[in-house]
Amino acid sequence: MTWNSPAEFFAMGGYAFYVWGSFGVTALALLIEPLLLKKRRSEVLQSLRRELFAKGKSR
Repeated sequence: MTWNSPAEFFAMGGYAFYVWGSFGVTALALLIEPLLLKKRRSEVLQSLRRELFAKGKSR
């Protein structure tokens, strides 16, 4: 497919909303996923520390 101008390229033959929207959602997911994983890891480690502390106290 050939485009005669940058505007035609970014318009993507009338499908720009879907094309660029897909890129945007994918980029957002790739940015958010590591942050959510880091948060979840912290929560799990904190939970394990609490559990370990509770077991140590009960002995």
